[in-house]
Amino acid sequence: MVAKPWGGRFGQGTDALVEAYTESVSFDRRLWRQDIAGSKAHARMLARQGILTGEEAESLVRGLEAVAAEIAAGTFVWKAELEDVHMNIEARLTEIIGPLGGKLHTGRSRNDQVALDFRLYVDAALGEWGECLRGLVAVLVERAEEHAGTLLPGCTHMQPAQPVSLAQHLLAYAAMFRRDFERVADAKKRVRVSPLGAAALAGTTYPLDPLFTASEVGFETAFSNSMDAVSDRDFAAEGLFCASLIMMHLSRLCEEIVLWANPAFGFVALPDAFATGSSIMPQKKNPDVAELMRGRTGRVYGSLVSLLTVLKALPLAYNRDMQEDKEPFFDADDTVRASLRIMAEMLRVLGFRVERMRAALAAGFLNATELADYLAARGLPFREAHHVAGRAVALAESRGRGIEALTLAELRELSGLVDEDVFETLAYETAVARRGVRGGTGPESVSAQLAELRQWLTRP
Repeated sequence: MVAKPWGGRFGQGTDALVEAYTESVSFDRRLWRQDIAGSKAHARMLARQGILTGEEAESLVRGLEAVAAEIAAGTFVWKAELEDVHMNIEARLTEIIGPLGGKLHTGRSRNDQVALDFRLYVDAALGEWGECLRGLVAVLVERAEEHAGTLLPGCTHMQPAQPVSLAQHLLAYAAMFRRDFERVADAKKRVRVSPLGAAALAGTTYPLDPLFTASEVGFETAFSNSMDAVSDRDFAAEGLFCASLIMMHLSRLCEEIVLWANPAFGFVALPDAFATGSSIMPQKKNPDVAELMRGRTGRVYGSLVSLLTVLKALPLAYNRDMQEDKEPFFDADDTVRASLRIMAEMLRVLGFRVERMRAALAAGFLNATELADYLAARGLPFREAHHVAGRAVALAESRGRGIEALTLAELRELSGLVDEDVFETLAYETAVARRGVRGGTGPESVSAQLAELRQWLTRP
């Protein structure tokens, strides 16, 4: 039986069921890089403060690097009875360098140790999400540039509303993912706070230098309250909120890909590499990648709710409930990274069927608002102009035509303000081009959006 690091006051070993129930090394071993980085920083700080000698600290650092090499090579033996990643690493370190390994924990608790490890992991994950988001925005910009002149129906309530450019549609998602990037970058500021030095909850009598340790691991600052330092998981919850919004935005895009791939729309042609078939229906080409991504959004939402539920009634300071903080984040991290990368690649090769989008403009009377605006510009109050345009829709629908296919005489029966120039106004390209205000769908506005995003993508 392996001796527990906390076993001095216990006279009986842990029940096997309890051992299996309480271990975390099966999942928290993922933190090994962060644990070793934090331990090296702690050892150097102990030497700097005169708590260890410089030689002792260097021996600890070399031993930790040897342990890291074993883990990286896959030769490290993880032991469930040692409970977690921290004790597995410390035990192996002591085997390698002898009793000196036991000095590494001087002035440190597993409470502040795991809080640092987890913060380092979340910080790295958010950084990776940020890079993936930038990559996805870059693809959206590329595809939008290709399709600045491609028109399709813009919808509200999933009904044809007004013509828009495909570029404008894609840039709406670029705006979402840019916000996600900025949200992740802002969240990192609150992650990058070192808790090391808070010990179990009350600090320590050793003359530690938490700011030095924070600097050693690349963080900007250290904790201000020791009890908060070991019990705070806001950073993980905030990270999961960012993940949830990222997945929500991806899910909206997935929904449109699923709809557009349906022959009833036919707006996109799915690449073979991002679709699957049916075991019984030979003709099927299913948007399974988009569907799975849409489905996994709920999984990430669940991770956020899981962590919030764990934290909602915890008294200060550390409680073992908080062991349940990592698996939800790990799962969400895997999902977000994979989803962002796959979406970027799928969009890069997604085929847009321009002719189908153009044909769809003829259904739904998308230029009705143009007629109302045309009449309002000639002095008719907009509410009356709206009514006249509605009558034009009813007339065109009864005759199986679009508004633009009505004759001048037919339109003049509805309003004497109509003149021959109305047909230029009703043209879909004119309707799109006229919306040139900031952020609108006109060519100048789309060009400005693209230029601004290209500039943003070049920033460090």
